[in-house]
Amino acid sequence: MLGCVTEWDGVSCWPAASEGEIVSVLCPLPLLKPESPPGERRPHTRNYFDTLKLMYSVGYGVSLAALLVAALVFCCFRKLLCTRNYIHLNLFVTFMLRSLAVFIKDSVLFADKSMDHCTVSTLRCKAAVTFFHFCVLSNFSWLLVEGLYLQTLLLFTFAQTRKLFWIYAPIGWGTPSVTVVIWALLKHQLDDEGCWDNLESRLWWIIKIPILLSILMNFVIFLNISRIIVQKTKATPMNQSETQLYRRLVRSTLLLIPLFGLHYVVFALFPEHVGVRPRLYFELVLGSFQGFIVALLYCFLNGEVRKEIQRTMRRWWSETKTNAINLPTQEYVP
Repeated sequence: MLGCVTEWDGVSCWPAASEGEIVSVLCPLPLLKPESPPGERRPHTRNYFDTLKLMYSVGYGVSLAALLVAALVFCCFRKLLCTRNYIHLNLFVTFMLRSLAVFIKDSVLFADKSMDHCTVSTLRCKAAVTFFHFCVLSNFSWLLVEGLYLQTLLLFTFAQTRKLFWIYAPIGWGTPSVTVVIWALLKHQLDDEGCWDNLESRLWWIIKIPILLSILMNFVIFLNISRIIVQKTKATPMNQSETQLYRRLVRSTLLLIPLFGLHYVVFALFPEHVGVRPRLYFELVLGSFQGFIVALLYCFLNGEVRKEIQRTMRRWWSETKTNAINLPTQEYVP
């Protein structure tokens, strides 16, 4: 047989070609030096991706550990479990699932260096990719819930927050579940090739469109919250307590930038091959630490959480000290 067979070079899958035919695949050109000879490009690219993988693995590991501690703090201190923190807790869970999904996908798809990604097509790798998409979608859905909840509190001061949680919960978990099921059924029927990780497939838009809508809606919410806060601060004179309240709301609004992933807006509408290097750093490296930032801002640096922990520690220390004083005065009973 004349020509070239399908080949995996460690980074890309090259399709088969007959003699005289020229084929090309999307290549992360910013990762390669233009002056490098063709024979030297693959090792450079492979080393770059190995370094990138190490960096985002550390980021997801740190995020997973921090989020696990933050979730335990909310669960152990029952007084903290108001509607707002229930939403935060669900958000923590989605970030933890996203970190686990990355590790699972990497272990299934990339642990074996000798694996030929051009021909591999197993139920295991398809399940790993499907689970990863569900975790990413649920993460963005709960980010949207965070924005909707804060906007509702600003618009309707006396809203019944407990009912709001049960309204928003189906958005956070139901929407990604339905989307992934539809995507998986269509992939199985129409494009059942490889490990379902082909981003050039038209079916990829079933996953991408809800993510883009979530990002854009959060961006609109961010602008609207800023507008509401400015209007409220200018409309009526406020006492010191109201001033402190709106200062906290301003800080919460500013926290939306790392929390809602508004930096993704920069790349949301650009094609996948545009700005590869900054896109990889934002979405893989910096994005991997997003869970750690969320745990830091909404748990470890949260004034309400710190006060509750300090109150519990003082109570525990007081009880321990009292027991230590009373112990020597107790009569010995044989």
